[in-house]
Amino acid sequence: MDLFDKIAKNLGPIGKHYEWSHGYFSFPKLEGEIAPRMLFNGREHLVWSLNNYLGLANHPEVRAVDAQAAAEYGMAYPMGARMMSGNTVYHEELEQDLGIFVGKEDAFLLNYGYQGMVSIIDALVDRNDVIVYDAESHACIVDGVRLHMGKRFVYQHNDIESCERQLVRATKLARLNGGAVLLITEGVFGMSGIQGQLREIAALKKQYGFRMLVDDAHGFGTMGATGAGTHEAQGCMEDIDIYFGTFAKSMAGIGAFVAATKEVITYLRYNMRSQTFAKSLPMPMVLGLKKRFELLKNSPELREQLWIIALALQNGLRERGFDIGATNTMVTPVFLKGDLNEATSLTRDLREAHGIFCSIVVYPVIPKGLIELRLIPTAAHTKEDVDYTLEAFTAISEKLKAGYYKQAVSLQSE
Repeated sequence: MDLFDKIAKNLGPIGKHYEWSHGYFSFPKLEGEIAPRMLFNGREHLVWSLNNYLGLANHPEVRAVDAQAAAEYGMAYPMGARMMSGNTVYHEELEQDLGIFVGKEDAFLLNYGYQGMVSIIDALVDRNDVIVYDAESHACIVDGVRLHMGKRFVYQHNDIESCERQLVRATKLARLNGGAVLLITEGVFGMSGIQGQLREIAALKKQYGFRMLVDDAHGFGTMGATGAGTHEAQGCMEDIDIYFGTFAKSMAGIGAFVAATKEVITYLRYNMRSQTFAKSLPMPMVLGLKKRFELLKNSPELREQLWIIALALQNGLRERGFDIGATNTMVTPVFLKGDLNEATSLTRDLREAHGIFCSIVVYPVIPKGLIELRLIPTAAHTKEDVDYTLEAFTAISEKLKAGYYKQAVSLQSE
């Protein structure tokens, strides 16, 4: 069979819908300055789909530093990978500050979050080591685990008993192979908004002797008394061996970092192939990240405003009878019952009739028969935004229950 013929016959579970979904449900274009209200299809929409948690994307101090750094350095400097010719004192300063903030000895900057997590896993374990990970881990963790040439065991989502059963298996196998055990979970699960059970898992370390890697992409900057992360919120900062955070969420930037002991970070600096063979983060990004990080640390009112909006939204949805799962973070999922046609019709109605843009999630990401509308509150949203959204969601929910979207013409059928 020709490779391209095979691809043409199977575009994947999401790609097979591209003819009717592209540009509207998949790969939509949001235009204008990053804000709660942006243009979609030429009309202003209230947007709940951007991970701009602290509202830093268009903060005037951030924009000023971004512009000044770009004018002074351009986008090319420094040239080359960090190890060869792309290192600067500013990269190192940001690393040191990040490590201290999340309670670790040292940190290492990464060009991208997804690529970074895959490469961290690849660098840490060899074929004799065993990985244990949560069943609902982010795709970057899953892909990193898939690259692992040794054994891996998956435990039921956030289930400590299941986790321990897999640790028993992993520990026995690692001893036979002369290997070690790495457990991977998330601080905040981005689809459900549920915190990972970091404290409970860490309590098993003494008995089973594993090391713990936490992906806290959504928790960094949003969780804990100072915003240091979910491990701070749960009071177990010292128990997390390797902490991973991204800049794409609370810092409204690009890139990521990993923090641990100096020994572990030194090892990763010299063994993470995705960084050894990739160009260093450009100077404007680094200087812009330093400003974003300064605001994250020194402007607690931004995090407080985020939580005011998140709790107002979540409490309002619950009071109106919506199922938002067990979220205990700012991520706000709304679960409705319906098929794919209802999901597309409902989402189109929400956008066209109410001017609200949020992400829609359907099978195979979640079980068949369910629709998830995922709302991401930010410090830039207002109470008026929340009130308007609650009214709109009540309206579409009533239509859904009445069967309106079963008869409605969806974009899928046009």
